[in-house]
Amino acid sequence: MTATSSHSTPIWRKWLGVTARFPWIWILPTAYLFVMLLMPTIALLLKASTEGPARFWSIATSPIALDAYRVTFVTALITAFINGIFGLLVAWVLVRYEFPFKKIIDAAVDLPFALPTSVAGLTLATVYSENGWIGSIFAPLGLKLAFTQWGVAIAMLLISLPFVVRTVQPVLADLEREIEEAAWCLGANKWQTFWRVLLPPILPAALTGVALGFSRAVGEYGSVVIVSSNTPYKDLIAPVLVFQRLEQYDYAGATVIGAVLLGISLTLLILINLLQAWGRRYD
Repeated sequence: MTATSSHSTPIWRKWLGVTARFPWIWILPTAYLFVMLLMPTIALLLKASTEGPARFWSIATSPIALDAYRVTFVTALITAFINGIFGLLVAWVLVRYEFPFKKIIDAAVDLPFALPTSVAGLTLATVYSENGWIGSIFAPLGLKLAFTQWGVAIAMLLISLPFVVRTVQPVLADLEREIEEAAWCLGANKWQTFWRVLLPPILPAALTGVALGFSRAVGEYGSVVIVSSNTPYKDLIAPVLVFQRLEQYDYAGATVIGAVLLGISLTLLILINLLQAWGRRYD
């Protein structure tokens, strides 16, 4: 009877036996991540690999692609570190000071998250153009902001600022003021207190925000495509170059450049995880 019942066990019961070891709460998110993230990634890599190593290298290291990488990553790196400084200052003011309209300003920090990137690009192009409110100030000095690499930098500054503020802000809020007072009682001045007492627990969160802002700036398209001229060897970024290749029906070139950006993004993801692990030392 035992042998007969084991052979007559329905398939769905065996399936339920398998899923008992892996609960649905684990299977459903895993399947969702596989469909939404892993499958498109694998498809992109497989499409890029059909070109062969020589062809892949030729497209990835073409002069226009190398210049697009330069504009993209150098500008994103500079803007990320600028936001690392000013984002820390903004978070410090929001946490440590009370002033009128504080809640409105605090909510406005998240505006780049909610604002469509095309609308942000249109706004920046209007404000920083030669006839705009800010662009008209620099135009007599011979400095053109919009439709140049300066415009790319301004757009990246806008969309990456919230990452630094929102990663540093909760860490600052958790710091006890008694630690600063103890440092002052021991004879430390304000600079020594910040450098030796406050900065160590803040630094991992700040670096994480800088890395997140950098990776977000690298992949920005909607605002940059409007506020820059998208001219090769001038202010053309890699995401816009991918779209231009698609417009020219050069799917091979688009997938190869996209694969290069994907590889760099995965490297940044590993770096961000390492920074977060480093920050847990202060938990």
